[in-house]
Amino acid sequence: LPEPQQTSQSPLSWFRGVYLPPALHPLNKTLVKGGEWQDIDSIQEKRRAFLQEFCRKYNSRKKLQTHLVHLVSRIYVEDRHKVLYCEVPKAGCSNWKRVLMVLSGLAASANNISHDDVHYGKHLRKLDSYDLKGIYTRLNMYTKFIFVRDPMERLVSAFRDKFEHPNSYYHPVFGKAIIKKYRHNADEEALKTGSGVMFKEFIQYLLDSHRPVGMDIHWEQVSKLCYPCLINYDFIGKFETLEEDANYFLQLVGAPANLKFPKFKDRHSSDKRTSTEVVRQYLKELSKEERQLTYDFYYLDYLMFNYTSP
Repeated sequence: LPEPQQTSQSPLSWFRGVYLPPALHPLNKTLVKGGEWQDIDSIQEKRRAFLQEFCRKYNSRKKLQTHLVHLVSRIYVEDRHKVLYCEVPKAGCSNWKRVLMVLSGLAASANNISHDDVHYGKHLRKLDSYDLKGIYTRLNMYTKFIFVRDPMERLVSAFRDKFEHPNSYYHPVFGKAIIKKYRHNADEEALKTGSGVMFKEFIQYLLDSHRPVGMDIHWEQVSKLCYPCLINYDFIGKFETLEEDANYFLQLVGAPANLKFPKFKDRHSSDKRTSTEVVRQYLKELSKEERQLTYDFYYLDYLMFNYTSP
């Protein structure tokens, strides 16, 4: 495939007829047993149709310039059940990776897999590790799914997880840079450790076009993680209905009957979950302009997944 700088063509024109499956092709529901999934299935079809219609309108105005390997860099592969999962951090991704490990035969139960094993064990392959033929084949033949979350809830959840608890990576890498640039008269201890970043400082970093340190997948837009207007996802789950969506999806792909999506909170289990009310408290720390700019930052995510603006 041509590199982006070598062509003025849209990648949509590179990929059309190459690997993108027919728009909104019907899900295979032959493995679904019982009638209790009808309401969830109806919601699922509406989500798929909504996203397709959004992408049709959006792509007529703006085309994304992205190389194929980058396009699929967040997608995990499970070959046994022929599924592709695009990871959206803070939207149930740890438990989804546990489920993929069980589906692939790497573990007997999702409940016994540690957080470190999930994220650092390198048990699961990503789609960008295959050659071009392997990527094309899987994108055409496998069931592609994504789970998303209200953008502001996801953002606050990421902040709480990475900056309000001890963290040997995010404090020294992100915290130190954020405090140095956005905190006036920062004390030596804060500059040395990077601990104690305030939400307002984090938002200043997020909205800064000259960030002192780059973006991170935990608060990157879903539109830039999974490219939903270039890859036709067959199933769109939401964190707000995580358990029922996930268990319906497992039926769709013929998962073992005893495999249910885990209910437990992956880390910081004593913390209150990041809810609408929790988000409201954090947003109070921002000015009206900062709140609007943060919404603007996630504007596409709000639109394409039909979330209500805060």
